[in-house]
Amino acid sequence: MSTTIAVIPGDGIGPEIMEATLRVLEALQLGFSYDFVDAGLAAQQKTGELLPQATLDAIARHRVALKSPLTTPVGEGFSSINVQLRRQFDLYANVRPAISFPNTRSRFPENVDLITVRENTEGAYAGEGQQVSEDGATATLVQKITRRGSERIVRYAFDLARREGRKKVTVVHKANILKSTSGLFLKVAREVAAQYPEIQCNEMIVDNTCMQLVMRPEQFDVIVTTNLFGDIISDLCAGLVGGLGLAPGANIGADAAIFEAVHGSAPDIAGKGIANPCALLLGAAQMLDHLGRAAEAARLRTAIRDTLAARDRVTPDLGGTGTTQSFADALISRLGG
Repeated sequence: MSTTIAVIPGDGIGPEIMEATLRVLEALQLGFSYDFVDAGLAAQQKTGELLPQATLDAIARHRVALKSPLTTPVGEGFSSINVQLRRQFDLYANVRPAISFPNTRSRFPENVDLITVRENTEGAYAGEGQQVSEDGATATLVQKITRRGSERIVRYAFDLARREGRKKVTVVHKANILKSTSGLFLKVAREVAAQYPEIQCNEMIVDNTCMQLVMRPEQFDVIVTTNLFGDIISDLCAGLVGGLGLAPGANIGADAAIFEAVHGSAPDIAGKGIANPCALLLGAAQMLDHLGRAAEAARLRTAIRDTLAARDRVTPDLGGTGTTQSFADALISRLGG
C-alpha cells in the first residue's frame, strides 16, 4: 500500500529546502506520494488564511506530514502556527535528537548523541491565560501541568529509550522552586520510571542541566522535560552539535505526526539557493523511522554524515561553496540515485 505524505513547503527558505529533501527521498525509492498543502504566509497569500482547513484535513487524512519552517512574528502579529498544529492534533511529544557530525561548528565533534523529549501541549509555553493589565504594567499567564500530560510524555521517553537501546533517561525539572507544577511532573516521572527497571533514571534541576550539557554532554542519553524547559534545552543541544541547521524535530501524537526542520524561515537568504537542507533531511529521517523504514533512515543519515565529512558540495554555513541543490546532488550520488 502506497504511503502519502502531507507536505507543507513553508515560508522563506522553506520551498528550497523542501525541494532538495524530496529529491533525496526520491533517490531512496520509497514509493511515497505527496499531497502538497500550504500554511503560514504562503497560505495567507493564496487563501487569506494562515492555516486553511484543507491543510488540516490533509494532515488528518494522511496522518503524517513533512513541514518546512513557517514564519512567526516576535512579540506581535499572529500566534505560532506550529503551536496551533500541536494543539489541533494533540501532538504531545516533541522529539529532538542532537548528534555530532563532522566538519561542523560544534565544539563536540564526536561525543554528542542525545535526544530531548519535550512535552508539547501544556505548561508555560502553551501560553494559556495570557493577559496584560489595562495600564500595561503587569502581564500574566497560567502555567498548567497535568498528571495525564506528564505521564504520557515520560512514558514516551522511556519507551523510546527501550526501543532504541538507550540506557538512561534524565528527568529535568525545577521542583525545588516550582513545587506545584514541576513537583507534579517529577512525582509522576518517578512513578513511570519505576516501571522500567532496566533503564537508569536520574533527576536534574534545569539550570544544572544546562551547565552540565555545555561541560559534559556525553553524560546524557535521553532527556525528558516540560514544554518551556524542553524548548530551551533542545536549542542548547542544537548548539552543541553545530547549530539549528543540523536540528530536526518530530511532533508526535496518537493520530498524527509532523516532522520538520526546527530553524526559522530565514527570509534574509530566501531565493539565494544557499540554505542548508540538513535539518529537514534529518527530520525526514525521523519520519522514515516513524513509518517503519529504519533501514532507509539509516542510509540517509549515513549519506549526510559522509557528505559532511567530505565537505562535498555543501552549503557555505558548513564550510563549502555549494548550494542547496548541489548538497542534495551529493547525497543522491551517495544513495546511488
